[in-house]
Amino acid sequence: MLDNLHEECGVFGIYDRGQTANVAASCYYALCALQHRGQESCGIAVNDDGVIFTHRDCGLVRDVFTPEVMGKLPNGHMAVGHTRYSTTGGQNISNAQPLVVRHIKGHMALAHNGNLTNAQELREGLEMEGAIFHGTSDTEVIAYTITRERLSAPSIEAAVERAMVRLKGAYSLVLMSPQKLIAARDPVGFRPLCIGEKDGQTLFASESCALDTLGARYVREIEPGEIVVVDENGMRSIRTHCGSKGHLCVFEFVYFARSDSSIEGASVHIARERAGAYLALEHPVQADVVIGVPDSGLDAALGFARQSGIPYGMGFVKNRYIGRTFIQPTQNERENSVRIKLNAMASTVKGKRVVMVDDSIVRGTTCRYIVNLLREAGAKEVHMRISSPPFLHPCYFGTDIDSRDKLVACHHTVPEMCEMFGVDSLGYLSVESVQKIAEGANCEFCVGCFNGTYPAQVPETMKKDKFEQRLGLREKKRLQQQQP
Repeated sequence: MLDNLHEECGVFGIYDRGQTANVAASCYYALCALQHRGQESCGIAVNDDGVIFTHRDCGLVRDVFTPEVMGKLPNGHMAVGHTRYSTTGGQNISNAQPLVVRHIKGHMALAHNGNLTNAQELREGLEMEGAIFHGTSDTEVIAYTITRERLSAPSIEAAVERAMVRLKGAYSLVLMSPQKLIAARDPVGFRPLCIGEKDGQTLFASESCALDTLGARYVREIEPGEIVVVDENGMRSIRTHCGSKGHLCVFEFVYFARSDSSIEGASVHIARERAGAYLALEHPVQADVVIGVPDSGLDAALGFARQSGIPYGMGFVKNRYIGRTFIQPTQNERENSVRIKLNAMASTVKGKRVVMVDDSIVRGTTCRYIVNLLREAGAKEVHMRISSPPFLHPCYFGTDIDSRDKLVACHHTVPEMCEMFGVDSLGYLSVESVQKIAEGANCEFCVGCFNGTYPAQVPETMKKDKFEQRLGLREKKRLQQQQP
């Protein structure tokens, strides 16, 4: 619950040729569907006859885009939207997206998901050329890199094509110019991005669930390295950087994506069920009931129950009506935060041997508190099963695992973790099995955070901007002061 892995963001774009839809409203509903990918900030940029209007702020979509704010956005013919969780760049409004850049060759709004591995190197080079940065995220680096290429490129899509030679790492981006909507994925394809259609509209989204929300038809995934351009003449593709088979982050299927999404031709829900089934085969246990930790642990728990023959039960109730909480670094505060978000079902677990399935253990900071909920509800035994392998290595491509320092599996054995968490047994899914959960997926997977083998070159260190901590702390203080 509070110890989950976090991913950077969700992106959305829409081009309406007939100009019959309210693109800002479509963007709003799509971002609500993608809210799970980022809860720190959000934004919408609308193109009204070549003029870009934008609104962005820290907070959830429903809180940032009030009826009053939505009423001020024009009814344009295209828009881009973004929900953000920060990995590179702190939590402050300067890092909220979409990022709007105004330059001599025209305006541009950019929303991106991922993490550049050479962001600091590019930024330093741009600063030496006179670029002035207002935030600390690598989205600004991407925007300035594209703008720099646009000064000599014949078109915005040509500028994106040239910029991709310089950009290293993970990025799925949606870009809006005065006349065009462009989407692109990095050549490795770390992060998802798909295409949809509806009544003369072309849509781009991080996940298909956003298309479903709008009643749009899923067309296909954007290929790794592909640039897709949409304008008044229709949609076309640039495949200069295509060629290699993609290596999607496997955690899209384990945790990041919504269960009702399909990615690369595979159902997220079915993939999680398969993870639970493999987990039951690898770590069988005698028990009376299988439960899942909401939300992504529920599907895996169902798969575990079906494979093992142990009955599935509802073990936790999640409170869905609270906003984000600022967790204080004390034991009592952390435990209270777990209780606010989660409550155990005594009628399911009392007097029983319980298998508790969760998607991951990162730092292990709240595992004991969740197990205590089951113990207090009367569980006789608690057997923890994790539907992913242990995290042993940093992620360089868009999650918040930037070092081994706080990864609990790097510093403790399984028996030690059992004692720390208060469980009777603990079992992780193997690296071999996690790569097989998305049956039929048209890609391979990045599992570098599990085995240290990455599909792209990684830097020796991940530098952080020297202003990041100061800006992030200042913005956090501002948000705390706004809490009722």
